[in-house]
Amino acid sequence: MARLAEQSERYDDMVEFMRRVATLKSDLTLEERNLFSIAYKNSLGTRRAAWRVLWAMDAREPQRTGPYMDCINLYRAKVIKEMKTICSEMLKIIEEDLLPLASTTESRVFYWKLKGDYLRYTAEFHQADAHTAAAESAHDAYKTASEIALNHLTATHPVRLGLALNFSVFYYETINAPDKACQLAKAAFDEAIGQLETLGEEQYKDSAMILQLLRDNLTLWTQGVQGAAVGEESKAADAR
Repeated sequence: MARLAEQSERYDDMVEFMRRVATLKSDLTLEERNLFSIAYKNSLGTRRAAWRVLWAMDAREPQRTGPYMDCINLYRAKVIKEMKTICSEMLKIIEEDLLPLASTTESRVFYWKLKGDYLRYTAEFHQADAHTAAAESAHDAYKTASEIALNHLTATHPVRLGLALNFSVFYYETINAPDKACQLAKAAFDEAIGQLETLGEEQYKDSAMILQLLRDNLTLWTQGVQGAAVGEESKAADAR
């Protein structure tokens, strides 16, 4: 049913199906982990896109008041409430159902990375102390995942590369640390690229795709560090 919901692009339904699987009190298979991640990311993704549009509309006309702005603010509050619900649910499942039962290094890294991702998303739509708290928690989750990955997964492993990709996006977009973002992305890229040809066909495809995203981000970020307009939203890609 989750596959059918994905093919139909009914991601809220897909979330419901995968929530049931994720709370069965057993470690997820690789396929189940990917479906679980895809479901929540796409369900949240449409709302993140809506929130960005509404935020931009508000920012373009900061002095405007009246019914038009009231509608924008009310609708934005509705979208934020939905994002909070999705992120809170995901984090609860990770902490209570998935991490305690993670039986492999790969799954542990995957879940810690996922925790970092949803704390990063949470930081996006919070401000002041709430933003800082979510960002600090995201950093801690990514750091824990990185420590495990660096010690136990190969440099070309797709989960390790996906973690490096998302952790670097966190540095660049969430806490405005472009130098750290570039250092992390470049180190992951340089270490993996020389070993790519040793991989089997399936892992080669996954790893090569993430390496391309790392390269694309590095190109974008290097241009940004060298003088792109301050405040311009990064078009950086992250891994699922």
